[in-house]
Order: sequence, then structure tokens, then C-alpha cells
Amino acid sequence: MRFHWRLPQRGEGDAGTTRTEQYASVDVGVPDLEEQVAFAREAEACGIDSLLVDYSWIKPDSIVLSTALGLNTTSVKYIIAYRSGIMSPTAFVQQLNTLSTLIGGRLSVNVVAGYSPEEQRRYGDFLSHDERYARTEEFLAVCNGLWSGGEVDFAGRHYRVEKGALRTPFLAPDRSAPELYVAGNSAQARALAMAQGTCWMMMAEAPEKIRTNAAEVLAAGKTVGARMGIIVRNTRADAMDAAHAMVAEAEANRVTERSFVQKSDAVCLNRTFEEAENEWLAPHLWTGAVRAFGSTAIALVGSPEDIADGLLSFRQAGVTQFILSGWPKLETMRAFARDVLPIVRERETAACASF
Repeated sequence: MRFHWRLPQRGEGDAGTTRTEQYASVDVGVPDLEEQVAFAREAEACGIDSLLVDYSWIKPDSIVLSTALGLNTTSVKYIIAYRSGIMSPTAFVQQLNTLSTLIGGRLSVNVVAGYSPEEQRRYGDFLSHDERYARTEEFLAVCNGLWSGGEVDFAGRHYRVEKGALRTPFLAPDRSAPELYVAGNSAQARALAMAQGTCWMMMAEAPEKIRTNAAEVLAAGKTVGARMGIIVRNTRADAMDAAHAMVAEAEANRVTERSFVQKSDAVCLNRTFEEAENEWLAPHLWTGAVRAFGSTAIALVGSPEDIADGLLSFRQAGVTQFILSGWPKLETMRAFARDVLPIVRERETAACASF
């Protein structure tokens, strides 16, 4: 199993930043490079594989920020969130290939078709949910063609490229192209991951539900990932106390979060919000923070043993990659590396030995 972590943004406190606070902040989109570099270096020390660098109109550009972070770290990788429709696929590949030469190929891409029609229109994009996925498939088809090293001729509904080629290659020790994480819980996202991606990255659902949906993806030779938070303390009772306290502090954000989800056409956001009607989707998978903090706040809650049990239940369902976040952020990542990860690795080793 590979474990990634979400990079904190400017102004995020120990309990995170609600959407209400993000909208009210005048400098949330300004990089906090000193703090973010420190977090990235700590992630390296913790053995975290990659850091997710978000994309949104209220956040700094993910490619530029990843460049700065990559030049200030040595081993941690960066999962750069991006969307089709922002720039041409050729220019996009050119930027990523250039970055790969500067930081030793320590990057991958989190492909998001878009989750908010209102936000998409800020970028001049007025396509519907399904049309955005159709465009993203064309976008990635051109990107993959360029990464294959050949000359690309492509004529689609949304993109047309003639004799596309680049002289700056993607340079990495073990790859000729970045990993492509296709984000989303919809059937369109799953199909896109199988057609053009390397990993289907969904918002966490009950492991048994994921098992059914992931089977076709795994059969296609792709990996499956899940995004979630973790709230870990010495005991389950302590973890639940911390979880309830965090939600109580964000009670005022519930109206804003509900309004945001109602305006979104993203399957993952709406489905997670609906499933939050049930507090527990699995023995350790808690939805109690979703209504206050959003769908990414679906979380594994409990002791280190509980968190390890939860992660391994996802592994049994076919999930091998995880994008995690936690509260408090830095302390949770340290606790994960110190208390949870050794248990997971020990059980993985034991499972391999039994075959």
C-alpha cells in the first residue's frame, strides 16, 4: 500500500479550514512557502509517498507551487491536481515535463474533471458534468500520446492537435510518464481511469461497496485509490472525543457546506454528503465530519490498531493507494508514521508470508 497526504494550505488551523473561512479569507490563495516546505520535509521524514497539491480558484496554482516545493525537498513526490479546459494538453505536458527535469520526476497528476459548475464558469468553462469527462478523455489521450514519445495527430470534439511533439521529455528514474490519478466516484470517472489513467482515485466509501466497483478497474490493470481523513488517538474513546470536538467548532459551516454541495454536480461530493445520513459506513469509517467540513472529511477514527484495521479492510477490497489528511495536521501525520504505519507494514509482511 502507498500512502499520500494532502498538503495544507495557508491559514489552515489544527481543525482544518471550513469553506466559510476560505471564502472570507483575503490571502488564502497566497502560498505559505515556509510552512509548506517544512510540512513537505516532515512528510519525507515520515515516509509519505506523495503530497496532494489542490487546485481551486481560492488556492495558488498547483504546478507553480509544486515547483517551489520540489526544489526545496529531496524525496517526497507531488500529486498535482489539474483540470482539462484550463490550457492546451501540449502546453500542459510541456510544463510537467519541464518540472520533471528540475525535481527528478517526483510528480504525478490528479485529474479532476471539475466539481462545481459555478467554479468552472470562473475559468470560462460552461460544459456539463458528462461533457467535461468527455473533454478530459480527449485531453488525456493527447497527453498520453505526447508522453509516448511519438508525434501526435488528434482530431476530437474538444481538441485538435497536428504533429504534436515536444523536445523536453518526462524524466524520472522509473517512468517515462507521470502516474495519472483520475478522481471521482461516477461511472464516467471509473471509465476514464480505465481508458487513460493509471489509478481510479475515489472518495472513500464502505470497503464492500468499493470491492464491487473496483473489480473492473483492477481487471484492466489499473490501481484503485481512496481519499479520506484519519483521526487517531491512543484509544477509540479519545479519538471520538477529538472528532466530536472538531465538528462542534465548525457547526456554523453546515449551511455553507450544504449550499456548496447542492450547487455541485460532482457525484463524489453529493454521494458522500448523502451517505453522511449514516454516521458509520464501516466499523471505523465515520461520516460525522462531512456535513461540517465536506466530503474529504469522511474519516477512519480510532486507535492505531483501529486505523490499521480500517486501512487493511480497504486493501482487501482492492485499494492500494490512499490520499490521507488529518486533524491536527502535522501531529496526525507524525502519529500515522509512528503508530499506524508499522502495524500496517507488519500485517502486510505477515500476509505475504502466508502465501
